Amino acid sequence: MRANNLTLLTDLYELTMMQGYFKNPTDKTVIFDMFYRTNPCGGGFAICAGVEQMIDYIENLKFTTEDISYLRSLHIFEEDFLEYLSNFRFTGDIYAIPEGTVIFPREPMVKVVAPIMEAQLVETAILNIMNHQSLIATKAARVCYAAKGDGVMEFGLRRAQGPDAGIFGARAAVIGGCAGTSCVLTGQMFDVPVLGTHAHSWIMSFPDEYTAFKTYAKMYPDSCTLLVDTYDVLKSGVPNAIRVFEEMREEGIIPKKYGIRIDSGDLAYLSKEAYKMLAAAGFDDAIISASSDLDEYLIESLKAQDARINSWGVGTRLITSNDNPAFGGVYKLAAVKDGENDAFVPKIKLSENTEKVTNPGNKTVYRIYSKNTGKIKADLICLEDEVLNPEETMVIFDPVDTWKKTKILGGTYELRELLVPVIKNGKRVYTSPSVMELREYCQKEQNTLWDESRRFVNPQKVYVDLSQKLYDTKKELLEEMSKKSLE
Repeated sequence: MRANNLTLLTDLYELTMMQGYFKNPTDKTVIFDMFYRTNPCGGGFAICAGVEQMIDYIENLKFTTEDISYLRSLHIFEEDFLEYLSNFRFTGDIYAIPEGTVIFPREPMVKVVAPIMEAQLVETAILNIMNHQSLIATKAARVCYAAKGDGVMEFGLRRAQGPDAGIFGARAAVIGGCAGTSCVLTGQMFDVPVLGTHAHSWIMSFPDEYTAFKTYAKMYPDSCTLLVDTYDVLKSGVPNAIRVFEEMREEGIIPKKYGIRIDSGDLAYLSKEAYKMLAAAGFDDAIISASSDLDEYLIESLKAQDARINSWGVGTRLITSNDNPAFGGVYKLAAVKDGENDAFVPKIKLSENTEKVTNPGNKTVYRIYSKNTGKIKADLICLEDEVLNPEETMVIFDPVDTWKKTKILGGTYELRELLVPVIKNGKRVYTSPSVMELREYCQKEQNTLWDESRRFVNPQKVYVDLSQKLYDTKKELLEEMSKKSLE
């Protein structure tokens, strides 16, 4: 599960297509774009995550002797092709939007520029890695936004769809804003805080609740959060916790962090009543943590009810993104290099579903910020060779409803190119920040959104427009395809 070599983490048809290209020799260099079409959870944005693992996958991409033996056993592949695979290395270029960046539908998150066999092979793994972590980072960003500055702990490992989903899902959750995770292996691998208290079984293994609390407090005096709902929150759990806190105070023990956790029942009512009891005993600074199948909607509701909760443990509904369990990223051919003049020829995929018609060509993405507010005005997908000048007035338009236009005066906006090189000639050229640095960056990124785009119900759309040159290229290809279909 932690193996570096994930070369066979691919769909069989990637390999059968590779053999087809091998048997029908071509040295075509192509461009594939990875993008998604719809924001997860009905939201107004997504968070890019998984780039570091994608780079690691590319760096370790090689067919071992065992891999070749297995492929031979399938009786599909010929010996000359297997010999080629035994010496295979990725030699292309990859560009990606940095992890933690706010992203929107239809703009390339990842751009692969490589010989067609190489670009085809890496499709499945790139989608697998980027789709999963981007989904969980996005869900975490929503949960943390609902918590409004309170600490959120990710603890969904036991409910994740397998070990890797738990490990890397926790990584993505921290990038999205969680303060830490219960997953110790994630903590070890990525140097992120590991957090946790104790289970109901701890309480139940002692003769009584007070003894269980007292024993736990003696062992962990600096971080003493007691689970108070094993028997009765208000009649037993909170009074016993207060008794232990009073004894600690009498002994001169001042914990760095202490409080209670409620894992069931009416969290709004119980937290308010528990706070009254704690405050009356002089413990108004105690943390009141809540868990119990939380997500952004329930946290938002509890906030609206003035629940006295200031720490949140979120598990199943975060690590599985249960209301939207798939990110939906796709990987589409966008251009093929013309061998005669060394230029990329745009390619387009048509569909009766207009949202599945792709944007052709060798592209990049620019983000347009207001100088006054620092907020995002729009994203603009351009052809790679276009030059934009923020001192010039720009008119952008909706690529579907083209009559919707916005004039942005020169000097009032700033531009940022989102795609950055991460692999060049098959080698890493990008150093990823630490996960905690990515978390800080992601929080700043989300602050470039207006609150209207962050709300959970009917969020305001952030426009992703096409440059005039790209729009014209797409229109020409569509008209050309339409003429061919009529011939």
